Amino acid sequence: MAENKLYEAALANDAASLHRLLEEDPFLLDRVSYTCINKTPLHVATMRGNLRFVQEILNRNLELAEALDSQQSSPLHVASAKGYLDIARTLFSAAPDMCLSRDFGGKNPLHLAAIKGHVRVLAELVRVCPLAAREKVEGGGTVLHLCVKYGRLDCLRILVPVLSEEIVNAKDNDGDTIMHLALRDKQVEIIQYLAETGKTNMNAKDSKGRTVLDILDETSEDDAVSDIRRILQPSVCKSSGPRTQPVKWLSKKRDSIMVVAILIATMAFQAGVSPPGGLWQENSTQDSQGNPLLHPRLAGESVMSYNHPKYFGNFIRVNTVAFVSSLSIILLLISGLPFKRRLFMWFLMVTMWLTVTSIAVTYGVAILAITPKMYRKSLSHVVETAITVWCCVMGILLIGNTVRLIDKWLKRRGIAIRPFARFRNSAQVGVKHDLNGSQASV
Repeated sequence: MAENKLYEAALANDAASLHRLLEEDPFLLDRVSYTCINKTPLHVATMRGNLRFVQEILNRNLELAEALDSQQSSPLHVASAKGYLDIARTLFSAAPDMCLSRDFGGKNPLHLAAIKGHVRVLAELVRVCPLAAREKVEGGGTVLHLCVKYGRLDCLRILVPVLSEEIVNAKDNDGDTIMHLALRDKQVEIIQYLAETGKTNMNAKDSKGRTVLDILDETSEDDAVSDIRRILQPSVCKSSGPRTQPVKWLSKKRDSIMVVAILIATMAFQAGVSPPGGLWQENSTQDSQGNPLLHPRLAGESVMSYNHPKYFGNFIRVNTVAFVSSLSIILLLISGLPFKRRLFMWFLMVTMWLTVTSIAVTYGVAILAITPKMYRKSLSHVVETAITVWCCVMGILLIGNTVRLIDKWLKRRGIAIRPFARFRNSAQVGVKHDLNGSQASV
């Protein structure tokens, strides 16, 4: 039959056979366009990438460019899915409306090009028919949802710059934006690109009221999750629930911390140059009975260094630590170090604890030095107990935060220590239980 020979010519890209068949039966293409229930010869030629045969058919019958196969796919659908740029251009010129035609899956040719990752065809379709990029697919998603679903970063780079923020942040029927989808699949490169575009709303919530940070917190920790956390840190994003934000806290309290550090530095400096008990006002080489002193008293030297040399040594040591550590805090705050890094935040925290502890010990030593001898013994027990308790509390906090920092460092490298994991999981369960209880009471 002539129809069978026509399909064979389409498969073989045999334009000469096409001409011969049409000379024998000028209405062959017209008849095929009405009687074919599956694929037309144009579908077959397009599927095989036979550009010349496609052009020859369209020169004889443009209506075949609008013919649909059993899946409601036009030849342009086939060319887009196959990635044949020249054929897609030819078919679009013959039937521009087919760019918006949908197959049984609810997809237009641009959707298929995005799914298959044919960047050149996608860019051409976006250029000649921008409306096709704004059409939604079944499930309520956009072509961007398809790009994320199939991991087509190159296609996203073509589409995101030309689409509005409304489409970039559009949700599907499940309430998910493209960022939510990328986060669930841990597509690090796509997440990084979306975060860098400036068009993505990082605070968008899904159908369960969760932001990207909430979803991230519910995801098991691994290298990909650690990379995603690093990517999302510079972005303006927040959790829908209670969440500690040390970096944001630091930016708000920077001036207050600076004032406290300057005040402690001033106190330590003043205590160093004017220690408790004052300074000798004049030189003295003899005692009150006229006997020569083993250690002459010189003007400007500390009285406490002669009367209480042990206390004086301890006083100078801890006071110097308080002075230097407070200056270190000032230097850290004005140096512009990246406190978004946990290590720098931990270092600042330890320095602050050291400063406060040192000034507290300085106070205790000074009080003992100026207390009359009859009360000194009872007071020393109180001071020693208070300082010991204080140091123990600081030590526990230091160890706890150091362990947590090490735990974070190990998790980034895929190393999980069971005691840490059990503690973290139990803490998370407790927090969720408290939140659920508070919500129920409301």
